[in-house]
Amino acid sequence: MNDNNPGTDTEAISDVSPAKALFYGNIVKPLIWPFPLSNPETEEMLQMVLDSVDRFLEGREDEFRKWDEIGAQPEDFIQDLRELGLFGLIIPEEYGGIGLSNSAYSRVLQQCSRYDSSVSLTIGAHSSIGLKGVLLFGTDAQKQKYLPDLASGDKIAAFCLTEAGSGSDAASIKANAVKKPGGGWILNGEKIWITNGGIGNFFTVFARTDGDSGKLSAFIIERDFAGVSSGPKEDKLGIRASSTTTVNFSDVEIPEENLLGAEGKGFMIAMAILNNGRTGLGGGSVGGMKTCIALAAKQAKERKQFGQSISEFGMIKQKISAMTVDCFAAESVVRMVGHYIDSGHSDYSVEAAISKVFASEAMSRTANEALQIAAGNGYMKEFPYELIMRDSRILTIFEGTSEILRLFIALSGMKGPGTLLRDLQSAADDIFNNPIKGFGLMSDYAGRKITQITSLGNERIVGAVSDELRDDALIFEKYSLELARMTDVLLRRHGKAIANRQFALKRIADVVIDLFVGLTVLSRVSSMDADGSDQYQQAVSIAHIFSQKAKRRMNQNLRAMLRNEDESAKSLADAVFEAESYLWDVL
Repeated sequence: MNDNNPGTDTEAISDVSPAKALFYGNIVKPLIWPFPLSNPETEEMLQMVLDSVDRFLEGREDEFRKWDEIGAQPEDFIQDLRELGLFGLIIPEEYGGIGLSNSAYSRVLQQCSRYDSSVSLTIGAHSSIGLKGVLLFGTDAQKQKYLPDLASGDKIAAFCLTEAGSGSDAASIKANAVKKPGGGWILNGEKIWITNGGIGNFFTVFARTDGDSGKLSAFIIERDFAGVSSGPKEDKLGIRASSTTTVNFSDVEIPEENLLGAEGKGFMIAMAILNNGRTGLGGGSVGGMKTCIALAAKQAKERKQFGQSISEFGMIKQKISAMTVDCFAAESVVRMVGHYIDSGHSDYSVEAAISKVFASEAMSRTANEALQIAAGNGYMKEFPYELIMRDSRILTIFEGTSEILRLFIALSGMKGPGTLLRDLQSAADDIFNNPIKGFGLMSDYAGRKITQITSLGNERIVGAVSDELRDDALIFEKYSLELARMTDVLLRRHGKAIANRQFALKRIADVVIDLFVGLTVLSRVSSMDADGSDQYQQAVSIAHIFSQKAKRRMNQNLRAMLRNEDESAKSLADAVFEAESYLWDVL
């Protein structure tokens, strides 16, 4: 689909981005209903893997704590991961892997994260991003050469994109690959904060191939290539047992056949890998949340204050409720994005970014609340809460910070309506010179505006939910229209300058996140048997709670688009930047 047409014709449905369509006020129901359930054909295999993970990781809390303190996983543990097949989860069976779908793989990382985040990261950095380039863009020869060793874990993969000074700004990468007259390249550069950097022997590396200002290209680099080395392990706040180092490339000779994808297409390849791998991180977040909920519920029931269990206190119930709603919502959106990837959907980048932002921030909130419920115990190393808190802090930073992804969500979604407005302006300018074309464009735009203002046409979702969820559905129908209206207002007011209005873009992104995540929650609850059971009724309650909270957040964000303290906030920040300190000490 192009960005100007969020239609739902069945031939083009796989090209439609349901999140981008929300910027037009359209809910693309066929892409959200019905909720994607497990495939019975793969359930047996998945359950076998999950059972193996449980048997292998259960009861090893003391070891995980020890490895956190020393900052490394022992080699015999890495070998156990190999023997369990956990490095071959997403590699097709023809290459020696297990061949799990994206959703099933995400579910395995969720299970691993219930025990230890560093374990999930070692596996996830290998599969989600380290080797994903070969799966998505590799030639048949590259797949035949590398995938069997990657599946067995004989080769452990790492993703080498980040450099000093180019964390979120991939376009500022300095690593350089100079083409040799006889074919191949010479690579020089240093990558930082590389997960699996110390234990990996297969690197997906991004470098410039046309001088300092040239385009990025992607390469497959082996540890055995002369000039490849790793720095010392980083001393990190959390996920300490996973390997994080610099990886250095000094006059590394790259064979011609180790170019990954087309030359000059490295940025597109990097973004595709990150988008495709986001459900791994999302699944890990969900697994961590489930552990936090279980720990906090047990702690609250057992801890007595003022003569009663603190689980009887309203504020503790509120915390447990919020943690549960967050987990259910995160699980719903991660599963939906996994389904888009597995079904061959072509445009899911915004949805993947939404799932990463929401799941990572939900995990951070949940870890914080679990520690708060544990109170003093939560602060002590003998209990698991402080380790979970430290491990979860990285989630909103790596694989795209929450701030950068919010800008991406907003600008990607506004691109289509912005193009539509530009076309309208062209039609107005050209209406007398080319009246048929001009009036046609204006008529199309008017039709869209009528659809936005009056109804959601064939995409209304009220009929897809039970009567119990009707009011919740109406909230998302209403605010999708409000989003479209506000998008129109902002684009007319700021034009191209909207790219620099980060306060407004953040609010727009937060509205879209609430809309899309809320719709996945409604879809999931709608997929359940409305049997009146307690579990179903509690799921309905989750949908109610999420919808009402989202309504308040969306209303506040939309109101603040036009009435806010943004300029005062920027002025205050500038004053602090200039002083590089706090200015109001009280003596």
